[in-house]
Amino acid sequence: MPNTSSRAPRALLLAQLSNSIGDGAFYVSSALYFTRIVGLSAAQIGIGLTLAWAVGSVAGVGLGHLADRRGPRGTAVLLALATAAAVGSFLLIRSFVPFMIAAAVYATAQSGLAAARQALLAGLVEPSARTEALARLQSTLNAGLAVGAGIGGLALHAGTRTAYLSVFALDAAGFLLCALVLRGLPSVPATPAATGGEPRLAVLRDRPYALLTFLNALLLLRLPLLSLALPLWIVERTAAPGWVVSALFVLNTAAVMLFQVRTARSVTGLPQATRAVGTSGVVMLASCAVFAVTAAGLGPWTTVAVLALGAALQVVAEMRHSAGSWQIGFSLAPAGRIGQYQGFYGTGVPVARTLGPLLVTTLLVTWGVPGWLVLGGIFLAASAAMRPAVRWAEKARAQAEATGAPTEVVGAR
Repeated sequence: MPNTSSRAPRALLLAQLSNSIGDGAFYVSSALYFTRIVGLSAAQIGIGLTLAWAVGSVAGVGLGHLADRRGPRGTAVLLALATAAAVGSFLLIRSFVPFMIAAAVYATAQSGLAAARQALLAGLVEPSARTEALARLQSTLNAGLAVGAGIGGLALHAGTRTAYLSVFALDAAGFLLCALVLRGLPSVPATPAATGGEPRLAVLRDRPYALLTFLNALLLLRLPLLSLALPLWIVERTAAPGWVVSALFVLNTAAVMLFQVRTARSVTGLPQATRAVGTSGVVMLASCAVFAVTAAGLGPWTTVAVLALGAALQVVAEMRHSAGSWQIGFSLAPAGRIGQYQGFYGTGVPVARTLGPLLVTTLLVTWGVPGWLVLGGIFLAASAAMRPAVRWAEKARAQAEATGAPTEVVGAR
């Protein structure tokens, strides 16, 4: 049973806040540091980060497995320290190859840390309270990123090498504090290694869970919408003023901070989770249709109002999807393999962030209005497919528990 220490959720929130502030500043200012100060090209940064996150997403499964076998608290602490070291190494970068190596270490440590923290949360929080705990963590993450973005903005305004390096130092210090906070949490017992010929990374053969991960990755294609595709759309296809891009980002961040926990409270099991994800797909389709309307040559202020409506629908869909996805990812992972399963499930984020920009910009910037409708259709289809996929995974899990066979073997039939 999970350790229900009352201070554990608060400590997890503090750990999340400590590294998210530094991350917010890092995300805002790092690209310009590497181009303006180090002298890398935009293409080099893009290639380096794409390869880094590809490596990180694969390594996250193995590091999640390590968290299961060695204990999630100790693994999370070590990976937080590794992330701090990777961020610190950026202070010394002067060329492309060291940048790519440091970025790969950073992405690997971040992916593994996410999986280990999920396993740690599973060991410290009762199953019925996990979705709400994750919602609080998400709200805290958004708050920290917002504060950090403000700090990063100051560095951008200063534009000096010292200002940029101060941001890197802040981010590294945040991960050091995160490691310290995680070290103070109760220990969660490690799970013994599999016996009887079971594969070490069983999740790689669990077909129902792989399908859930794939569908979740499709739904996560919303991630590059707000940061990349929508700004390009607003500038190139609408009459709205440029400041609307920042306003929509603030709207999204504030809404998640204020309402994510409330949205997640109603999601306490798989039936509620599948309904939440299904609803999110319908709302995302509506959001895409509303955004498409802004290409109709409306006046500036009418366009702003329509964009605000689309953004409001988008953030409602985001919060519903997040709450349902968290519950599904945890509920259908075997108790002794939370780390590796969450590491695998979490690959949807780097995959969406790596491949999503190319897909959504092609659909929206190149295709225009039809692209919005195609994208909305993808969200609707993925959310609708989640219900039968969850039923398949539930059936495979029940059969495995009844027969004692590995879930991945049952699910493969």
